[in-house]
Amino acid sequence: MSGASAELPDLVRKLPDGVREALEALVEMLVSERRAPSAVREPSAAWRAHIADSLVGVEFRELATAATIADIGAGAGLPGLVLAAALPEARIDLIESVGRKCEFMRRVVDRMGLRNARVVCERSESWATADGREAYDAVTARAVGRLATIAELASPLLREGGAVVAWKGRRDAEEEAELARAAARLAIEPVEVRWVGPYAGSRHRHLHLMRKAGPSPADLPRRPGAAKMRPFGK
Repeated sequence: MSGASAELPDLVRKLPDGVREALEALVEMLVSERRAPSAVREPSAAWRAHIADSLVGVEFRELATAATIADIGAGAGLPGLVLAAALPEARIDLIESVGRKCEFMRRVVDRMGLRNARVVCERSESWATADGREAYDAVTARAVGRLATIAELASPLLREGGAVVAWKGRRDAEEEAELARAAARLAIEPVEVRWVGPYAGSRHRHLHLMRKAGPSPADLPRRPGAAKMRPFGK
C-alpha cells in the first residue's frame, strides 16, 4: 500500500484491492496538491489521520447498511469519500458550501473512479429545503461543530429512524448535555458514544451515534448559520 505502513490498523491493511487503490488516489491528492483542504502532507500520516479515522464509522451497522448517506460539511471529502469507496452499494452525497472545496472533491471523485458519490455544492440548510429533505438513511459529520449543531443540520435531511454518526475528539459533558436538552426539539435522540482511539487517527477520537426519533420539525432547517451561531440546548 503506497505510503501506508504495516503498523496501520487492520481495517486499513485488509481492505480489498479495488478499495485500497481508490483510497491511494485520495491520499495522493490530499498530500500532493498545494490547495487540498488538508494540513497533512505525509502519506502515512494521511492514512492514519484521514483514512483509518473515516473507516471506523463503518463499525456502526446503521452506517454500514445505509443505502443513502449525506456527509455534511464535507470539506476535503472526509469521511464521505472514504465511505463511498468502502460502501460501493451506498449513494454518498458530499454536501459542502465552499466552492474551492467542492471543486477539489469533484476532481477526487473522478480520480478515485467513484460512481456512487456526488458533490452537492450547497449549504446543508438549503439542501434540506429541496431535494435533500428526508432523503437519507444516515448523515455523517467530521469537524463540523457542536453535537447540537450537527443534530439540527442532520434532522431535516434524515428519514424517520435514520442515523447520525458524528466524529468528535475528547468527550465534553456540557456539549453532550446541550444535545440532550435539544434532542426532543430536533427529533434526534442520542444513542451511543463509542471510543475508537486505538483504531483511528487520534487516541481521543469518539464517535457519537444519534437516531431520528420522529418526523422532521416543520420549522427546520433554520436560516443558514443559525444552528452554529445559536444551537438549541444552550
